[in-house]
Amino acid sequence: MDNNALISLLQSLYDHSASVEDAMRQFRGMAFDDLDFARVDHHRGVRKGHSEVIFCQNKTIEQIIHIAENQIAHDETVLGTRASKEALDAVEKKIPKVEVNRVGRCFWRKSTHWKLAENVKGPIVIAAAGTSDLPIVEEARCTVEVMGHPCKVLSDVGVAGIHRLFAYKTDLQNAGAIIAVAGMEGALPSVIGGIVACPVIGVPTSVGYGSHMRGFVPLFAMLNSCASGLTVVNIDNGFGAAYAAVLMNSK
Repeated sequence: MDNNALISLLQSLYDHSASVEDAMRQFRGMAFDDLDFARVDHHRGVRKGHSEVIFCQNKTIEQIIHIAENQIAHDETVLGTRASKEALDAVEKKIPKVEVNRVGRCFWRKSTHWKLAENVKGPIVIAAAGTSDLPIVEEARCTVEVMGHPCKVLSDVGVAGIHRLFAYKTDLQNAGAIIAVAGMEGALPSVIGGIVACPVIGVPTSVGYGSHMRGFVPLFAMLNSCASGLTVVNIDNGFGAAYAAVLMNSK
């Protein structure tokens, strides 16, 4: 149950379209469901504002589908990240009305209470240094949009051709928050952080040649940035950056 569902339930009690017994039945299911291999947290939406997200990596297809179906039974928005091609194929066949982003390795199904977020500071801009970073970018975009925030992606605007980034200066300055995704030397978040006033979240990626150390070089570069206020998440963590950006972008 998310906040919208809880508000709807309380309203139905107030206007007597639902009985106390019906409400108690739904409240009892808000804690968690024990699926043996997983304990699905149905109270997450009330505590955090957004339902629990399924991290699909290393889960079996059967486990992923079982968790998703359990969330759907509670009318929660379902979001799965880091899903394999086989898992995405399976959820498309098994779960009605599911949507899939194969580049971002995500799937989602919105609850009946889903709506666009209100009182946001502006669009969340996701700037990608290179096309090779797009899987992480798309994971972030899916997360932002499923959580109801407006989003714009700027692809291939890295420092190797910095004029490409500056062509979108207005978009950057009007953003409520910016996610800057970069591999190689990881310079893009520092550049963006120096020209905007909104929060900037750097996402180092595992894209790069040998001395790039599978993402540690851009991670260290972002952590040591001289751009004030830059926040950095873990390597390839598009989901984590998007979740943080949504919280920062909410009034």
